[in-house]
Amino acid sequence: MKIQTQCPSIQFVGLLALCAVAVGCNQGGAEPQQRPIPTMTVAQPVRKQIVEWDAYMGRLEAVDFVEVRARVSGYLETIHFDEGQVVNEGDLLFVIDPRPYQAELNRALAALRQAESGLQQSRAQLTVAKALKLQADARLQLALARVQRTRQLKSQNAITQADLDQDESAYLEAEADVEGAKAGITSAEAAIATEMATVESVKAEVETAELNLEYTRIRAPVSGRISHENVTEGNLVSGGTATSTLLTTIASVDPIYCTFDANEQEVLKYVRLDQAGTRASSREAKNPVYLGLVDETAFPHLGHMDFVDNRFDTNSATMRARCVFPNDDFVLVPGMFARIRIPGSASYEAVLIPDSAIGTDQASQFVYVVIDGVIERRGVKLGPIVDGLRVVREGLSGGESLVIEGLLQARPEMAVKTKAGEIKVIEDGLPDQYEPLPPEQWISPSPDPLPASEVSRLNRQADQGGNSQ
Repeated sequence: MKIQTQCPSIQFVGLLALCAVAVGCNQGGAEPQQRPIPTMTVAQPVRKQIVEWDAYMGRLEAVDFVEVRARVSGYLETIHFDEGQVVNEGDLLFVIDPRPYQAELNRALAALRQAESGLQQSRAQLTVAKALKLQADARLQLALARVQRTRQLKSQNAITQADLDQDESAYLEAEADVEGAKAGITSAEAAIATEMATVESVKAEVETAELNLEYTRIRAPVSGRISHENVTEGNLVSGGTATSTLLTTIASVDPIYCTFDANEQEVLKYVRLDQAGTRASSREAKNPVYLGLVDETAFPHLGHMDFVDNRFDTNSATMRARCVFPNDDFVLVPGMFARIRIPGSASYEAVLIPDSAIGTDQASQFVYVVIDGVIERRGVKLGPIVDGLRVVREGLSGGESLVIEGLLQARPEMAVKTKAGEIKVIEDGLPDQYEPLPPEQWISPSPDPLPASEVSRLNRQADQGGNSQ
């Protein structure tokens, strides 16, 4: 019974084995299908004269920012400016009640006249003392002559001893008068010195009073745009101390600074370039700087480097640098952020490729080139982006057929077909060569005050714009 039940299963398994062998034989006899040769888009890298312009974010700062404070205390009498307008150096801004300081000046002037009168009186006393001295000298000479004659006569017994004693006494009295006259002169000279010191002291009081009176008229110390009024008319303001009342502030607008920070690696790069003689240090040369605002795609503002700090900030490990820009139209406002570009190399001919042609593995970057219809992998060393393309420092000479499309399908030693493509250069508006600015193009941080007509024009422009800035 058992033998009969197992025989059909054995026959079924054998049948399956025969079928498998037949199928295998049929597959082994079929020819494999060949893949089509892929087509790659290739183009020659761009060879172009460039300058590597290093990118930084900076903040605009006023060349001069002044807190206008009172130098004297008093009641604020009048205000002579419109908030947010452009003022010139020397323009009248505030007037503090001048009457107390005018009275103090009048008192000091009266004291000066009194001191000068005392000085004249002392000089007259000196003249009198000198005249008395001359009289005393004359009497002394007369007494001396008399006593000498009397002594001669006494030696001849022509006069009595009483006569000699009388003349001797007259001589001593004349000597005393001379000494008294000398003391009078000394006293008069001392009085003159005292009165002269008094005059100088009162003159100082007059100068102080004049300064205090002048300080009641507060003028703009610099040219620039003025802020709002911190104090209104009629309020008492304090002055002359560290906590004097802040009346307003003025920020200069033309020219304007832009400060930025560079890290140690970037600073060392500039030092090495200067040592190699390929790029002058911005400490000595006025290297050009280009600036663009947040709403500007290019960099239309040209300035130059103005200052590089002497140490690294230990908190941020960066060094502060500063550039300066003209600001004739007042578009650049202190406190704004700005994109700036400074030269990071000398002008040289570079090989440029698009980022889409670059592959990356764990350790390196590479590109694919086509040589005689076969793909070859090239390791490359890359630089920054210039004119929308990546700088290739090492790995390409510029004459290769570079794969710019179909990179994911490419494999080393793969046979491919090629079609011509184009690498587009997107100009960023920055020059391909530069020179440090000559002295006649340097931007002075202390320009002359604006003409009154220009101030009026800018103020009208600000009024029409609703003081949006």
